[in-house]
Amino acid sequence: MPSYAYTAKDAVGNVRKGVMQAESEQEFLARIREKGMYVTEYQEKHSEVKTVKKFKTKDLAFATRQMAAMLTSGLTLVRALDILCKEQESEAARNIWRDVYENVQKGESFSDSLEVHGSVFPTLLVAMVGAGEASGSLDVIMQRLSDYYANQNKISNTIKSAMVYPIILCVLLVVVVIGVFVFIMPTFADLYDNPDDMPALSKAMMNIGNGMINYWYLWIGIIVVLVVVVTYAMKLPDVRMKWDRFIIKGPGFGKLVVKIYTARFAQTMASLYSAGLPMVECLKRSADTLNNSYISMKFRDIIDEVKSGETLSSSIQRADIFDSMFCSIIYVGEEAGALDDILAKTAEYYDEEADAAVKRLCSMLEPIMLIIMGIVIGLVCGAFFPALYDSIGNIE
Repeated sequence: MPSYAYTAKDAVGNVRKGVMQAESEQEFLARIREKGMYVTEYQEKHSEVKTVKKFKTKDLAFATRQMAAMLTSGLTLVRALDILCKEQESEAARNIWRDVYENVQKGESFSDSLEVHGSVFPTLLVAMVGAGEASGSLDVIMQRLSDYYANQNKISNTIKSAMVYPIILCVLLVVVVIGVFVFIMPTFADLYDNPDDMPALSKAMMNIGNGMINYWYLWIGIIVVLVVVVTYAMKLPDVRMKWDRFIIKGPGFGKLVVKIYTARFAQTMASLYSAGLPMVECLKRSADTLNNSYISMKFRDIIDEVKSGETLSSSIQRADIFDSMFCSIIYVGEEAGALDDILAKTAEYYDEEADAAVKRLCSMLEPIMLIIMGIVIGLVCGAFFPALYDSIGNIE
């Protein structure tokens, strides 16, 4: 992503200098205007310096934990950023944090210095840092961010760990199917003197095996085309919307996925609301972290209703996204005037529910793949055991 070094003036005439990453010159100028500044001079920086495209959750958890510890102990923001930069293991991450450190040292705010790096830092982090600077509680905000990203990293690791066995089974299934049709099937062909004497099942299985051997390039082409078609289709808004709706409404697994989404939404909402951000902005950013177009569409209606004076609990209840218990908890928090505390406690509860949901989702995949593997082997046995018995009878 190109970088642009700029000199600009803000609304009161102060000169601001900095570096901003953007996909294009038009995006750079648009983002400068959004910040309420007028560019007087800028140029694209051509550099071979390595930078990361996007920080992973575990990297953000580490960075925010370190920043929280240093700010709480009394270090200045500039000194804390300098230390954090030196602690980065990769050169790419070190270059990003070094640029943030230099911009803050020049007088830029911490949130603006993060924002100039585009998609490298998530909008949630930038928004909460901005709220922390405005309220003078940046150390508290960094601690909340540390807890949030630590929880997100925990969920991510739980999903990866739970998916190890299903992935192994899936790979084994593919290997077994290919091995049966390519290596085992041809050995049974000699059992029949006349291929026309083969039963229908045996003939069909043999034709599939021969097709995989003789026309392997067609099979590869079909797989490539399917991958391309599915990838393109998922980029279409209508298709993506229907798929995302199916994910949370599907039979059996839909409720489990909703629990995972509920945990993530509660964590994000609790962090943003407790940081002092407006309710509407909290809802928008919390919905964006779920990365589900159907939920984002529903939240546009929720935000409009909240703007018009509706309570959050009633709006979410009508959206029919989360379970009724979560809506009831939000209602209690609104009535008690302690929505941030209620959301924080709810997030802890749904964290455990999300872990259990991930494990149950993965456990649903295992028997399905075992059944498919059993069906393939059963078809092979059903197709060629009669011929094997006939051969043994002829030998006798």
